[in-house]
Amino acid sequence: MKYGVFQFSTDYSIRIDDLAREAEARGFESLFVPEHTHIPASRKSPWPGGADLPREYWHTVDPFVGLAAAAAVTSKIKLGTGICLVIERDPIVLAKEVASLDYLSRGRVLFGIGGGWNAEEMGHHGTAMQEIWTKDEAEYHGKFVNFDKLWSYPKPVQKPHPPILMGGAGPHARQRAVDFGGHWLPIGGRSYSEPMAETIADLRARAGKAGQDPGAVTVSIFGAPTDEARLAGLRDAGVLRAIFGLPSAGRDQILPLLDKYAAIAGRVG
Repeated sequence: MKYGVFQFSTDYSIRIDDLAREAEARGFESLFVPEHTHIPASRKSPWPGGADLPREYWHTVDPFVGLAAAAAVTSKIKLGTGICLVIERDPIVLAKEVASLDYLSRGRVLFGIGGGWNAEEMGHHGTAMQEIWTKDEAEYHGKFVNFDKLWSYPKPVQKPHPPILMGGAGPHARQRAVDFGGHWLPIGGRSYSEPMAETIADLRARAGKAGQDPGAVTVSIFGAPTDEARLAGLRDAGVLRAIFGLPSAGRDQILPLLDKYAAIAGRVG
């Protein structure tokens, strides 16, 4: 099983380029960052995690700017969005950002996507990227996105494009994961209502029904447990990647946690 870390990278926590260097030096496979363009002051939408929304939600750096800084100071660690709120972004611009990051990082992007939970935040944005990534002359005509033939380079280094990791829990999220290539990114604390081996079996069955290779599907647990027995259970169930959460804090707090998580990963394997 591979191991990664994620953090709400903010203007008051360890710099993301420093975090990326330190994580890579400790052998972590990947670094993920969430995003929120803003948080509406209305606060009508309840945060799924509780009553009080942590302040890091409205202090996040832009994920693609941050991951580009991380790419510049590293050579191996994979760079993930966990998750990119696709509905908030123009698809042509987003296709360019992802492809540019994959090109500049020499093919290290993991593109985690989802819809998010904040209805007001979604409402402030009004919104076919695979066509742009894979075609010299891309064209797309859909209900919400509609464009005639266009040229857009660079293309991603990874072919046909970076892995698309679909966020969310439950059968609908697993089906969406299959629809986008078979990579599922559930949040750890919300993914244990069903036994992981059964959910992976369901994901593989859905992939087979869709004409995909069931053995090619992957599961990455976002917010993985640090309990070694539970981690071993995820490993044995077939989880590809366990991603540990880090607080939005400075170096003095983050570096010992990286050491701790690296040691746990080494023992579980």
